[in-house]
Amino acid sequence: MRRRGFITLLGGVASAWPLAAWAQQPTTPVIGAIQVGTAADDVYLPALREGLRDAGYVEGRNLVIEYRFAENHYDRLPALAADLVRRQVAVIFASGGGVAVPAAKAATTTIPIVFAGGFDPVQSGIVSSLNRPGGNVTGVGFAANIADSKRLGLLHAMVPGATVIGALMNPNNANSETELRVLNEAARALGLKLQVVNARSEGDFEPAFASLIRQGAGGLIVEGDAFLSRRYEQLAALAARYSIPAIFIPVADTRAFAAAGGLMSYGASISTAFHQAGIYIGRILHGERPGDLPVLLPTKFELVINLKTAKALGIEVPPALSAVADEVIE
Repeated sequence: MRRRGFITLLGGVASAWPLAAWAQQPTTPVIGAIQVGTAADDVYLPALREGLRDAGYVEGRNLVIEYRFAENHYDRLPALAADLVRRQVAVIFASGGGVAVPAAKAATTTIPIVFAGGFDPVQSGIVSSLNRPGGNVTGVGFAANIADSKRLGLLHAMVPGATVIGALMNPNNANSETELRVLNEAARALGLKLQVVNARSEGDFEPAFASLIRQGAGGLIVEGDAFLSRRYEQLAALAARYSIPAIFIPVADTRAFAAAGGLMSYGASISTAFHQAGIYIGRILHGERPGDLPVLLPTKFELVINLKTAKALGIEVPPALSAVADEVIE
């Protein structure tokens, strides 16, 4: 069974938008989209375009989108953001959470920025508050750090005998430190040892999995990183090859990782978040102010379990987990 997640407006409006440099829009507005990955592997953009369409804007008809792809090189993001500012786009859309959004904000205080990402925008200083973001930034968060402790708890419930749990991280992600702190706190509370392995590129995947096996990891949680999440098929295949139970953050929808052969997926629908970001961009193009649009957060997270993978790993899925799963893939 499937129960789609939804995003709820957190209420409140901000004080009047103090900046008007962007107010005069061209006949055909141009927005800039900064993506962490590549054009070939970005599966979220159709949801963004759908949200824009719902707001009355269709690319190629009454809207131009300037795409900028960092190709998983996070150090390129500041230059990409600066390029869009020089282009004088009407709105900047930034995905990639804790890496792309700060780069966009550092590049401009006047052009509206709409984000979609798994990070805490208040703690990172991107907005002053969720209800009243103020400034020129608003968007949709995935609350990834909050979900990380839940993912670890779900994995522990699935493999209670595992005392060492691996965490696959991308050290190039500025949000990794915060995410790792959350995981370490959750691991201590559960009496688990967290074994961290890093992957900056696809070539790091195989050594990382081999290292986890040598260190006796009985499970794996994958960081909510844009680069890692886009390689869910490769990671699911490696998890199967090394016979390690793994839980992933979702990509375009919450079933993608589990459907690819991973044991479990848990998280909010990212495609829903990108769709809402598209709607927000449309509202800004219609004249609304970024500071008046509260940051949105998921109100429901979905759990998907691959029963076939569980059987292959010799795991008997606890009835309590099956009962709360949004979908069980057989």
